[in-house]
Amino acid sequence: MDFTDKYVSNEHKEQHLSATESADPSSVSPFVISTSPKSPRSPRSPRSPKSPRSAKGQQSKHGGSVGSPLKNQRHSHSKKDGHPKKGGYGGKGTWGGLLDMDNDHVDDPNDPNYISDKDDTKFVSKTSAEFEEFKKKATVIVEEYFVNDDVNSTANELRELEMPSYSFYFVKKLVSMAMDRRDKEKEMASILLSSLYGDVIDPQQVYKGYQKLVESADDLIVDIPDAVDVLALFIARAVVDDILPPSFLTKTMAYLSKDSKGVDVIKRAEKGYLSAPLHAETIERCWGGRKNKTVEDLKLKINDFLIEYVVSGDVKEACRCIKDLNVPHFHHEIVKRAVIMAMEKRQAENRLLDLLKRTAEEGLINSSQISKGFGRIIDSVDDLSLDIPNAKVLLQSLISKAASEGWLCASSLKSLAPHPGKPAVEDNKVKAFKKKAQSIIHEYFLSGDISEVSCCLEFENSSSLAELNAIFVKKLITLAMDRKNREKEMASVLLSSLCLPSDDVVCGFVMLIESAEDTALDIPIVVEDLAMFLARAEVDEVLTPQDLEEIRGHFPGSDSVGNKVIQIAMSLLKARLSGERILRCWGGGGSCKNGWTIEDVKDKIGKLLEEFEAGGDTREACRCIKELGMPFFHHEVVKKSLVILMENKNERLWRLLRQCFDMQLITMNQMTKGFSRVADSLDDLALDVPDAKKQFKNYVERAKADGWLDTSFSINGLEQGVENGFH
Repeated sequence: MDFTDKYVSNEHKEQHLSATESADPSSVSPFVISTSPKSPRSPRSPRSPKSPRSAKGQQSKHGGSVGSPLKNQRHSHSKKDGHPKKGGYGGKGTWGGLLDMDNDHVDDPNDPNYISDKDDTKFVSKTSAEFEEFKKKATVIVEEYFVNDDVNSTANELRELEMPSYSFYFVKKLVSMAMDRRDKEKEMASILLSSLYGDVIDPQQVYKGYQKLVESADDLIVDIPDAVDVLALFIARAVVDDILPPSFLTKTMAYLSKDSKGVDVIKRAEKGYLSAPLHAETIERCWGGRKNKTVEDLKLKINDFLIEYVVSGDVKEACRCIKDLNVPHFHHEIVKRAVIMAMEKRQAENRLLDLLKRTAEEGLINSSQISKGFGRIIDSVDDLSLDIPNAKVLLQSLISKAASEGWLCASSLKSLAPHPGKPAVEDNKVKAFKKKAQSIIHEYFLSGDISEVSCCLEFENSSSLAELNAIFVKKLITLAMDRKNREKEMASVLLSSLCLPSDDVVCGFVMLIESAEDTALDIPIVVEDLAMFLARAEVDEVLTPQDLEEIRGHFPGSDSVGNKVIQIAMSLLKARLSGERILRCWGGGGSCKNGWTIEDVKDKIGKLLEEFEAGGDTREACRCIKELGMPFFHHEVVKKSLVILMENKNERLWRLLRQCFDMQLITMNQMTKGFSRVADSLDDLALDVPDAKKQFKNYVERAKADGWLDTSFSINGLEQGVENGFH
């Protein structure tokens, strides 16, 4: 073909020659290049072969047949169209030109470089169809399980589906269906998940299933009014059954939006259930217990198989007995009894330690249960010394052996010294954590980013060890005491925001008070500062009055530093207007509301309750109460709600109080104070509401029935005044 025409550039000549040389000669149709000065576009060639993609006789827009000389040319997957606009060439950002033949290219499925654009669509469609099919089958399996109560049959049916990557949905469906049924089905659901865990359902799928449940809490509450409480109990039960790690709570909380019901679920699970004394036994029997097992029965069985093991030495049989008990939350009792037996029968020591080591290595007894078992012995070592004279020495020896063999983390235990709180062994892990904690706290004082501290603390203490939490509390307050009021305020706000277990915070304060004499060398007013931090912790609901008594119990001497700290803290709490004064002790306002007075807060509470009574949203009212940032003053919400309730007889306010209590927004302590204040003003209230006393008595009984008030609460026996109240 001749390229003598002046309208054909040298660049186009080179492109054409390159294309024709690389193409298969037998598959190339001749090109017709336009030589007309009127238009740069190529005419349609009458000799081009028909395209399988085009209609009869139809050809490429830019000339040439649909068959391309660039047989193995790949197409870009970019969303940008590289063609020139309106048939032109060389537009900005385009590849259009004289030899542009993308529309003429025919993909060959047999070509090794062939890429189908439809593959992804087909795959997505197939996956979606599979998931929908799994959903239907999972629902049927759950329904059948609730009817026949056959764990083995359900496990086999789930295996036969052969879709392990969708097991998370089965977890979600099982729990959500059980939530709307009787206690029997709730108990059955928990037992099934515990039985399928690890064998039929992968641990990550269980974790993901519970995450999906927490995320959908806002939807669940539409059909299940008490969804927050029930789901929190399911999560607590999963933690007790060791199918969810305790870190699930903090990790899930980190990505939830603040106004999500999922946040309320996590807080209720942690503070309402998992922080309670003897929570494992209580939670296990929350829906009637499993097969009528009692703690005494379990203790007898544990004692029997340990005695049999000491005689026979059959480790496999002993491990089988532990599995058959099926009480992973109670394994600490096995550890406790095995260690005490080793202390009593010295000849059986090695055999019993070998059993505990074997169970730890196989994951039959987890590290937290082992630590808890040893911790229980440490707590009762003084009583043991009455029967075993050298109990402390023997126990310390066993702890050292277990730690050296690597199946016990000695740093997580209390010391055997009279004052608890110090690490038994200052190992590398504790030392490294102290350095990290100091770095985290220094960075927080600069940035004020609470969420970053929470994430870092979770990463450094992934096992949620109580000892490390206590060390963090001690380090935080120690560093704050040596700084200005700004850092002290930030420390209190952080302590309130982290939601650490109260036992860990108590332990941290015990450690602080123990080291107060050394701290006093650098900080002369350490006693006053510690007392203020303690009082602030109670006002912020981080500690309870009972926790203060527990701390006092560690320092019995009347002249001890600990006793002085507690006395000052309690005197601060008993003073008039103590809540407001303590909240602003370092110039802060809890939620950056420094300018608010008590009258301002009372006015805001009154307005939000009036707005809610007029037809407002419960969720919005709870959000407004939370945003006040004054948890010590929530009894005012209770008082005003009860007064309006008795005056207008509007039950919506009672439902608001129930919602606040269920969310742990208003605690039992604040409920008691609120009811007490109403009781104190009943005589004045009766002038406007003649039957006020009768109504109030009825509301007190309802509150007791709902668990808002302690059963010992008495209208006639009320104490005059309120500790942190304002009249």
